[in-house]
Amino acid sequence: MTKKAIIRILIFYTIGITLSNVFRFNLLQLNEIQEPFSLLKLLLTSPLGAIGLLVGGLISIHLLKRERVLHYSLFGTSRKLSLIMLTIPIILLCAFGVENVNHVNVHYYGFIGGIGTFIYCLCEEIGWRAYLQDELQSIKEWKRVLIIGVLWYLWHLSFISNQSFIDNIQFLGWMIIGSWGLGKVIDSTKSIFAATCFHMIINIMMFNGEMTGGIEGSFKLFILGISLALWVIILFFWDKKNKLTSR
Repeated sequence: MTKKAIIRILIFYTIGITLSNVFRFNLLQLNEIQEPFSLLKLLLTSPLGAIGLLVGGLISIHLLKRERVLHYSLFGTSRKLSLIMLTIPIILLCAFGVENVNHVNVHYYGFIGGIGTFIYCLCEEIGWRAYLQDELQSIKEWKRVLIIGVLWYLWHLSFISNQSFIDNIQFLGWMIIGSWGLGKVIDSTKSIFAATCFHMIINIMMFNGEMTGGIEGSFKLFILGISLALWVIILFFWDKKNKLTSR
């Protein structure tokens, strides 16, 4: 790895971990925003938790572009398939609805919550995949996955609020597995949107407190199952399209 690459990574990670955690730890007290602005908070302030990764990623991407051609883009090799992937969980969340303490219409809340979660995950993916995975293309895959997974885990600073050794090891494991899986998706599609969709559904099912508790268990499994099944089919045809194009 070159000296310039190390400098770009340090710029990305320093901005990512400092700026994001200003909002993730509510240092500006934005979480105290009350009605009638709860939906605005869900849509705009929640994604601020990943704003550092977006800013740091874009700066380092700009610096990397001066050196070589980038591997990934917003829609990759298919704008249409990228947008179709996004609409699937949004439609399902809107259809089944998400219960909420703000007593907002569950279907509307599902729609706004889905969009807000996608924006948050997109900010993360611009950092972890669009920038860092591209930056680390020259090293072996297992090393790349491990580096991204560990940095992703440390970025959350989860060990501050939860000091359980077992919980932190499990969370680290999820970050490494996620780095491998999302890395495979973006490598096959070149699409930041495609990777974000998978990130989004995992976030909603497991980690997003605003959404996870508001979806009934059976509905949650249905949304997850239908989304993954349709996405696998889309990725199959996407890969087939890419191979035909490359001939």
